[in-house]
Amino acid sequence: MSHTPPVKSIGASDIRARKGGEPLVCLTAYTTPIAQIADTECDLVLVGDSVGMVLHGLPSTLSVTMEMMILHGRAVARGLKRALMVVDMPFGSYEESPKQALRNAVQIMAETGAGAVKLEGGQHMAQTIRFLVDRGIPVMAHVGLTPQSVNALGGYTVQGKGSDRQRILDDAAAVAGAGAFSVVLEKVPAALADEITTAIDIPTVGIGASVVCDGQILVIDDMLGLFDAFKPKFVKRYAHLAEGATEAVRQYAQEVRARSFPGPEHVFTDTGTSS
Repeated sequence: MSHTPPVKSIGASDIRARKGGEPLVCLTAYTTPIAQIADTECDLVLVGDSVGMVLHGLPSTLSVTMEMMILHGRAVARGLKRALMVVDMPFGSYEESPKQALRNAVQIMAETGAGAVKLEGGQHMAQTIRFLVDRGIPVMAHVGLTPQSVNALGGYTVQGKGSDRQRILDDAAAVAGAGAFSVVLEKVPAALADEITTAIDIPTVGIGASVVCDGQILVIDDMLGLFDAFKPKFVKRYAHLAEGATEAVRQYAQEVRARSFPGPEHVFTDTGTSS
């Protein structure tokens, strides 16, 4: 009798071991069907707090709550068999103290089945990252443009230019030294991302960074063309699904108004099969 072996799921340590190897493929996901699609190719699936903007219509990520992250984390978990699921810690859930961060990270992992959490911040978050890692919580770090700090940073601008370069270098070194298993580099100059990737011993995952990074991540609604309110420079559209969906809805509306839908093949009769 034939037997198909179970799919081996990827853990944080597997991601860590990919430093300098085959590039890591990472995407966000917020629902079960999208998670199932991403799982076919991705090494890491992030339940990002970007869900607030792309699914809930919020103007930024700052209003995203623990409840929202847990709800979407549970949905994504149902669609994954292979990829590592990482869940973003939302704004206000970890900045107060390492103990607050631990309490909320434990809740996220316990209630979603996540294999790791992600939090934003560099040198000032190193103590918190170490506190979590020492207690068995794998942490993905995030430096450069950190959207939860958009008000303090003065907008969604490129980070690490000119005299600001050393700050980003120090941030990346700090989170690596604190025990993060990988770090997202967002919206930093390519040469700086290259330097960081060479300098630290954990994988770098770029978004608006450099092709030299150990992996890449995009918001899936951006790369599929589902979210089209705006398009950052670093996004490549691999599909234009919003356009296709708009056309499909237009055609449906026309057929309903013309009474050409439903057709005979879409309705039931009192004879024949009941399916």
